[in-house]
Amino acid sequence: MPPDARTSTGIAYDRAGPASRVPLVLIHAGVADRRMWEELWPALSATRDVLRLDLRGFGGSVAPPEGQLSPVDDVLGSLSELGIEHCHLVGASYGAGVAVELALSKPALVESLLLSAPGGSLMPELTPDLQSFFEAERTALVKDDLNAAVEANLRYWVDGPRQPARRVAPEVRELVGRMQRRAFELTADWDDLEEVELKPAALDRLTEVRSRTLVLLGELDLEAIHRAAERVSTEIPNARLVRWSDTAHLPSMERPADFLALLEDWLTEGS
Repeated sequence: MPPDARTSTGIAYDRAGPASRVPLVLIHAGVADRRMWEELWPALSATRDVLRLDLRGFGGSVAPPEGQLSPVDDVLGSLSELGIEHCHLVGASYGAGVAVELALSKPALVESLLLSAPGGSLMPELTPDLQSFFEAERTALVKDDLNAAVEANLRYWVDGPRQPARRVAPEVRELVGRMQRRAFELTADWDDLEEVELKPAALDRLTEVRSRTLVLLGELDLEAIHRAAERVSTEIPNARLVRWSDTAHLPSMERPADFLALLEDWLTEGS
């Protein structure tokens, strides 16, 4: 990856492809950074104006905020600085929550949403498997055992609950491990930062979303994500839910060619 381009507020990004009326914006998962889109990037940027960015505290976005942490404001500011007034949004996991909050905060901005394994602010409840993950990660971090904390994330979010580590390609597991470790290292002293929350919460306003919405769920994912996907696809008007039987939380990394085909069909369908 070439040296990071950054906005004036320190958000790292890549933008490539032919100019178009409606650019495509990719928002990464909470266990990842913009490198999660690497397998898709050449094909997408060959035909589309596409932007991928690192949320603050991930990848190349190393600077803490001057005040409260607000991923929505960071993305809105970045899009404004880059001259993007209307776009298609693809959000993975935590990034899917950010994408929905963007659609609620600035409806005219978002032409369509593709929400892959919706998480973050879209998770309606703490399920037993999610609680088990939090406990495993917290226990490791209290012991300053970064390796164990990374492994907990890989076990739950890459392998999938009760799935063997060999289920996914080793290069996928290795890349996610590097991205998650990077996030832990960058934010090790950010404990006192308060994160801005959308009020009313996105989960209570799903019926207000007016963007075309496609939700992708891997059947091997956590129960918390199943419940989020089902609620989001039910409450967002005319949203559609697609299920992949053999993937967990990161379908775009497990099956990049199939994800690319799904995304291209979705974008073409709305054009």
